[in-house]
Amino acid sequence: MHADDVFGRTIQLFLVDGKPTGLRKATIHGWTGFVFISGASAFGDLTARAEVDRTGVYILSGPDPDQAGAVRVYIGSGNSVAERIRQSALKRDFWETAMTVTTSDDDLSKGHAEYLEARLIEMTAQAGRVILDNGTQPETGRRRLPEADRANMEQFLANLKIVLPVIGFDMLKPQPKAVTATRQPIEERTRGDVQFEIRHKSGVKANAVEEEGEFIILEGSQALTDTGYAQQGYGKLKEKLVSDAVLVADGPGKLRFVRPWPFSSPSAAAAVVLDRNSNGRIEWKLKGSAQTYHDWQESAAGSSRLAERDD
Repeated sequence: MHADDVFGRTIQLFLVDGKPTGLRKATIHGWTGFVFISGASAFGDLTARAEVDRTGVYILSGPDPDQAGAVRVYIGSGNSVAERIRQSALKRDFWETAMTVTTSDDDLSKGHAEYLEARLIEMTAQAGRVILDNGTQPETGRRRLPEADRANMEQFLANLKIVLPVIGFDMLKPQPKAVTATRQPIEERTRGDVQFEIRHKSGVKANAVEEEGEFIILEGSQALTDTGYAQQGYGKLKEKLVSDAVLVADGPGKLRFVRPWPFSSPSAAAAVVLDRNSNGRIEWKLKGSAQTYHDWQESAAGSSRLAERDD
């Protein structure tokens, strides 16, 4: 194993009632943190857990009622997370998923929890992926903890950053460089990234890169509009991009991306570009090549397996 290899982590996801839609418990091997996740139907099971009646933090998440396609999140803390999350849930109608974070040894103090709450709000605001329902943003500097305690809480947060995406919370994940570094020319901020393109018979052209599991259409790319094809799922996303002025008119039947935009998959990106349900693994081609995204991905996976055997 090379010195710069990244070590794997073991995340244990336990279905408390045996149902994937019920109460779930997530832990990392060797970490004292307990993460419980539930929807509205299992919320009573969540708050009844003895591990949740401890000091810690919690998150309520759901669709934003004012912006289609956006996610709204509320972050809080309390000496009894069960009690506080019940109070917060009654005050908010948007939430669909609840998450609590406590510890197996109940060693978080009120100061620790308030520090974690402030840092989670700060990190979520910086990532800019969701809309915060918190009316104020507490200043982390005011959460006075001894230096050793701050270091321990930052390590606690590092583990939480690993768990959250696994259970469907991307709120702390930094935006891709291709999206944030827009002051740099496209060539500079995408240097080293594999680039893909769509060249449609209509003349529409789109360029994209893949970064950290997200498929990003770059500014200047075009998209078809008003084709008359039925869309199952991505029509509302496209309407949101138009209403947010991410997509603007670019001649008859065409739109243009004025800023880069990340998509969850190549198919979502292709559906918006081609204005119809699309298999992005086939529609996107390696830039300057006839190789599809699917074939490129298979080739890359084969190269990785060969490299592992050589090691």
